[in-house]
Amino acid sequence: MAVVIRMMRAGARKRPFYRVVVADSRRQRDGRFVEILGYYDPMAKPYAFKIDEEKVKGWLAQGATPSTQAASLLRKHNLLVSRPSRPAKAAASGDEAKPKTRRKPRTVTARRARNKAARVKKKANPKKPQPKKK
Repeated sequence: MAVVIRMMRAGARKRPFYRVVVADSRRQRDGRFVEILGYYDPMAKPYAFKIDEEKVKGWLAQGATPSTQAASLLRKHNLLVSRPSRPAKAAASGDEAKPKTRRKPRTVTARRARNKAARVKKKANPKKPQPKKK
């Protein structure tokens, strides 16, 4: 079961309020969840964000992946380490970087040309409707 830390929308129309929850990744955004970690109120000035740090760290240690919005909020509050930079493939393998080559354009074979001509012909001349029998 892939577990994610995501924002679950609550509140009235045009008055969003979000709960930060742990949920199965296959569930709907506002569907069943495993645990509530905190809340986020973007309408308050300044915005209100309250979360249980111990629970968040525990779920992250167990392998829960935060959604992009949840990760952004967790990063702002120093609960999530910033994105790790990926090492370049050439540096990791020790080989020299190969230049990318462009693919050759596909050549049109006789069979492809016939198929395309048949498709164009069908579109240009649709079958005439049969007259209704009396």
